[in-house]
Amino acid sequence: MDNTIVRPLKLTSERAWRTYLGGKLLDRLHGKPDGGDGRFPEEWIMSLVSARNAGRENIVEGLSRLADEPSVTLKSLVEAHPAEMLGKAHAEKHGPSAGVLVKLIDSSERLTVQVHPTRAKARELFGSPYGKTECWHILGGREINGSSPCVYLGFKPGVSRARWRELFERQDIPAMLDCLHRFDVYPGETILLEGGVPHAIGAGCFLVEIQEPTDYTIRVERTTPSGFQVDDFMCHQGLGFERMFDCFEYAAFTQEETRRRWFIAPRPLSRDASGSITTLLGYETTPFFRLDLVEVQKEAEIAPQEVFFGVYALEGRGSLAGA
Repeated sequence: MDNTIVRPLKLTSERAWRTYLGGKLLDRLHGKPDGGDGRFPEEWIMSLVSARNAGRENIVEGLSRLADEPSVTLKSLVEAHPAEMLGKAHAEKHGPSAGVLVKLIDSSERLTVQVHPTRAKARELFGSPYGKTECWHILGGREINGSSPCVYLGFKPGVSRARWRELFERQDIPAMLDCLHRFDVYPGETILLEGGVPHAIGAGCFLVEIQEPTDYTIRVERTTPSGFQVDDFMCHQGLGFERMFDCFEYAAFTQEETRRRWFIAPRPLSRDASGSITTLLGYETTPFFRLDLVEVQKEAEIAPQEVFFGVYALEGRGSLAGA
């Protein structure tokens, strides 16, 4: 067995180019107080996935690398040692794919209104075993032009495919946003985004996103709020402007129904003098991934796992050891 994989692996902080602006809070997190907003507003974590960006096909972005040997990607280790890295049962079922991707996102402008495919639609339209169900856990944020962080989530009652397509053709962005529910968001909230549900992260959000490991994003805005012209491919991901509307689920709910359906309550697992573990999103809510918050006062032990997992330190100082 490769000696590299019998110890905790410290990974690099990989940033990915996006169509929207942000990233200042990511710089601050990494001790760069003079950092600013730009086209790299996301940090990809535990990533075996490369970003899909029109015009940047020859640039590899988003793949996690070993911090002490950046030429080695996490993807290459998983492909070389799938059972050891992912667990035997997982590797036998899914092959050398972690089945998950984690990101930190800092938006200084609202993201374009978008949707991601369900697993069934991803198989049908992209030939992919994974869709892009995802989850947001709000870490914090900032006011942008006097507005507090918010998200847009789910169709309001009365929105049909024909109506949605008409608004896209006219590029009536205010009317598109009015088709979705708007929620102010606060640190500690967790929101599940199932494939097929239209959504947009608002300006000023700082969050961790956990998702299925693809970058299939259908965008219905041809121009971002800051004026960036979105390439056709970045809108329809190669499907064309008619078939991309197959990715939307047109079921609609009231504001309160939407909150009850997709805002997830935390579930405490343990608490003692050494700290606490809280499940923010568990397998009882979605079978695709799990997200826990670990708060350590002195020391904590994470039992051996039979699944691929990672630990991200958001604040504080400490050490990590294990076999």
